[in-house]
Amino acid sequence: MPATPRTALAAALALTASCAPPLDAAEAPWRALIVSGANNHDWRWTTPRLSERLEASGKFRVEATFDPATDLANDGFLERFDVLVLDYNGPRWGEAAERAFLAALDRGTGVAVIHAANNAFPGWVEFETMVGHLWREGTGHGRFHAFDVTFDDRDHPITRGMEDLVGHPDELYHRLVLMHDAEKRVLATALSSTESGGTGAREPMLTVGTYRGARVFHTPLGHVWKGQPATHASFEDDRFADLVVRGVEWAASGDVTTQAAPPNALSAAERADGWRLLFDGETLAGFGAFRGGPPPEGWRVEDGQIVVRGGGAGGDLVTEETFGDFELDFEFLVTPGANSGVMIRVTEDGEETYHSGPEFQVLDDVGHGLAADAPHSVGALYALAAPKPTKVRRLPGTWNRGRIRVEGWAITHSLNGFPVCSLDLASEEGRRLVAASKFAEWPVFAKAREGAIVLQDHGNEVRFRSVKIREIDAARPGKSPR
Repeated sequence: MPATPRTALAAALALTASCAPPLDAAEAPWRALIVSGANNHDWRWTTPRLSERLEASGKFRVEATFDPATDLANDGFLERFDVLVLDYNGPRWGEAAERAFLAALDRGTGVAVIHAANNAFPGWVEFETMVGHLWREGTGHGRFHAFDVTFDDRDHPITRGMEDLVGHPDELYHRLVLMHDAEKRVLATALSSTESGGTGAREPMLTVGTYRGARVFHTPLGHVWKGQPATHASFEDDRFADLVVRGVEWAASGDVTTQAAPPNALSAAERADGWRLLFDGETLAGFGAFRGGPPPEGWRVEDGQIVVRGGGAGGDLVTEETFGDFELDFEFLVTPGANSGVMIRVTEDGEETYHSGPEFQVLDDVGHGLAADAPHSVGALYALAAPKPTKVRRLPGTWNRGRIRVEGWAITHSLNGFPVCSLDLASEEGRRLVAASKFAEWPVFAKAREGAIVLQDHGNEVRFRSVKIREIDAARPGKSPR
């Protein structure tokens, strides 16, 4: 008897010890099925990663089938899913399974086609028309190398606000064949350089379209070869993972969202896990000025957003409550060239908020001419811990999502769903970095075990929303001692 999709997924996850089990996504809005089990590429490694990335986004409940010829043919099986993620390049599924697949497309079930899945099923006209650009006679690739993926079309939900993928490590397919005059919209391309063994032409790296009733997302990126761990780098690039999550969500729903819950709201899972909103979406209740008083001039609520208009005269916005160990999640939007920050454990012992509180940098990196891994760039633990160079950041005018976790003085920053930097300020390395920075001038810096959360007015227009917090129980197992 074949394994159920959920059991099969668990078995695949167990094939590699480095893969964490997926998060509980019971409240996720979209149901995704990864179709896998045969591929000339390393599906035993890629399928668990696809599941992990999709579930970690909070937007998907994920199952997988490694016997699609059997599972897809079962009556009603595919009706449970909103999107099918193809990580498959193997034998045809047979008439019953293929008929069920096409019926799912007719119902509007979305499809995401990843890398070598576009090699599959020569001669199956419906599949070829659905994918559009396929690996067929004449297609090839140069060597695995780092190259830039350019988003030529940003007027689509998947690519809106996305930065180009600079230096993405992967295999670059060239001369994909557009089959059966399929109508596809090319959103991103890359130069297939002759130096890498390519064509010298720009090749499609991301296409979208509709077929029958289905939205179809396709990327030839994501090469992982069996027995070559160095090729894991394609999937380990957070920007690629972000692209896949966005593409799968669009295929499922027709849109791309920043979080599973709507702005300024909590999902049932978040409420159960102890999250609460610090911003009610309508007023600045719970916020005031540094050292007391009403919210400073220049801060207001517009369209469900906390807005600082800039000018620098208003001052920082400070929570009336204080917090010790916690996770803080928030969304922010910067205007071109804007600078701001979110500070934690701020006390009134210093003359300024930043004299006591470490800062999550909020910034337009490009407008300030900063590299992605600069210690003052967006997502950094300001001036102390730089974010990784492959961080996922959005263009000005687009919502980013930040998260700060502090336990003891161990701080981790995440940006748009991916960890970007961490540092324990109480460690030997943390103390050394503080002593070598401007913060050494302020003896109260990073000393308090509890303090306010601060949104910084640095003189530029910045917007915040969906500000939520989950306090970490002092009795929680594994908590750092005070």
